[in-house]
Amino acid sequence: MHNGNLSASEALQKLKDGNQRYLDAKSNPGDVSPQIRQKTCEEGQIPYAVVITCSDSRVIPESIFSAGIGELFVIRVAGNVMDKHQLGSVEYAVEHLGSNLVVVLGHEHCGAVGAALQGGAGGFTKFITDEILEAIGEEKDEYKACCLNVDRAVNTIKESLNTKENENLKVYGAYYHIGSGKVDYLD
Repeated sequence: MHNGNLSASEALQKLKDGNQRYLDAKSNPGDVSPQIRQKTCEEGQIPYAVVITCSDSRVIPESIFSAGIGELFVIRVAGNVMDKHQLGSVEYAVEHLGSNLVVVLGHEHCGAVGAALQGGAGGFTKFITDEILEAIGEEKDEYKACCLNVDRAVNTIKESLNTKENENLKVYGAYYHIGSGKVDYLD
């Protein structure tokens, strides 16, 4: 666990370094010890970054960034789409927990993006695919569609949280390659 809030650039470097360790690891080196559980229980959390990502079971931010308990504030929703609930969670992490970095993490072979590319879905899933369709327009390439979807979420966060007024807060888009484990930053 880190002590205190990191700047956005320090937090981004910590994510990049953690992803590099993950690429070579056979297990998660993040601290999940009884001591850190007790410390965060008693003293609270100070996550150095907010990560909004898909609910896909192959996308595990704490592992991808070699993070332990209390280091990342993770928001997961299929297709990493943003609505008022997710925005409220980001706002909470920024305003109350002091996180200076927000990363929207799309990924390879996203089922929600795939469903949108196939024309959308029914039921409650339609709310997700409709958001993605609005983000991707006529795009048919899966990678490009995923990046457009991430960009929409990034822009929604920037506009909603008025990042121009908070020069310490940075919002980035990223793409996770499930096969290799590598994270590419889109900005």
